[in-house]
Amino acid sequence: MQTRNYKIVYCTPALYSAGGVERVVSVKASYFADVYGYDVTIIITEGQGRESFFPLSSKVDIINLNLGFEELWKASFLKKIFLYLKKQRQFKKLLKQELIRIRPDFTISVLRREINFLNEIRDGSRKIGELHVNRSNYRNFDKRNSNIIKSLFARFWMHSLIGHLRKLDKMVVLTEDAKVDWPELKNVILIPDPLPFRVETVSDLSAKRVISIGRYAYEKGNDLLLQAWTIVEKKCREWCLDIYGMGDQAPYRQQMKELGVDESRCHLYGSLLNVKEEYLRSSIFALPSRFEGFGLVIIEAMSCGLPVVAFDCENGPRNIMTDGENGYLIPPFDVDAYAEKLIRLILDETLRREIGANARKSSQRYAIDDIANQWKQLFEELDQEK
Repeated sequence: MQTRNYKIVYCTPALYSAGGVERVVSVKASYFADVYGYDVTIIITEGQGRESFFPLSSKVDIINLNLGFEELWKASFLKKIFLYLKKQRQFKKLLKQELIRIRPDFTISVLRREINFLNEIRDGSRKIGELHVNRSNYRNFDKRNSNIIKSLFARFWMHSLIGHLRKLDKMVVLTEDAKVDWPELKNVILIPDPLPFRVETVSDLSAKRVISIGRYAYEKGNDLLLQAWTIVEKKCREWCLDIYGMGDQAPYRQQMKELGVDESRCHLYGSLLNVKEEYLRSSIFALPSRFEGFGLVIIEAMSCGLPVVAFDCENGPRNIMTDGENGYLIPPFDVDAYAEKLIRLILDETLRREIGANARKSSQRYAIDDIANQWKQLFEELDQEK
């Protein structure tokens, strides 16, 4: 079938930060525009006047509705509700105006605030949801500071969400685990995230460097990695650990002091743009996450020939990695076992190279050409159903 020049609109909160969703949306939107010739627009609500963190094709249009939902982050729970409802009314009105003006063939939502009303907008487009987190952490109402009002609100929200997701033409998830997370839904399909870059060469795995990339946030488990590193650094004195990510580093710097971590061999850095260069300068990739929606950094590291050590956390890693073949899956959240596998890879160069080579081969199924083709097939199937 000849490729139609589809009109596609992405709905996502922002593009200015260095997150996985921002990276994937930028990569796919650019590919659709440059390779398939689709007319692609990204509608965002945050970051007025701020550039996209990741490269974006000049053929992709960006519309910023400038609603400032980020104002809710610092508000009390009750004020959050008031501001949310106010901004949601504005959002619905403005998004409806844009979709009716653009008349896209497909509207793709990353299933944030617009899911609450997207199906009600009669712009003629087929509606597709794209879920980047596992169900239990989709809307993570912090249980550590929970109360009966928050608990009731969370239950009501999930019940309402299921109703909205049912009405989507398709809901795309990233892993097999995520597919079974939604037994209430009949419209779920699996299309994983693509590799954001092409790799012409791989690491020679000679650098005495472990690398980790992930936000400085509880769910990313950098505190667990630092605990493991206190064991590793004592036995592998020539090796260093470099952690990259956005967020507040202060708690982790304090933890390093409390643990007595050698700060000359363990470094905390900010966000990276050219991640491929850092993978190629490293020999092992560490992913200490407590949970993942997929684990884009896993396939990035694997594509550069790095063996990966990850906790066998909910979703993500176990859908990408095979323990002992292209990396190691550690029982959650066994810091001692995690350290032991890092040490094993550090001390055994032959094993490191063998697992790294397997990782490289495994990553090839996530090539952008193959993943984009799965999306193209989805668009064409939905188009035929009209």
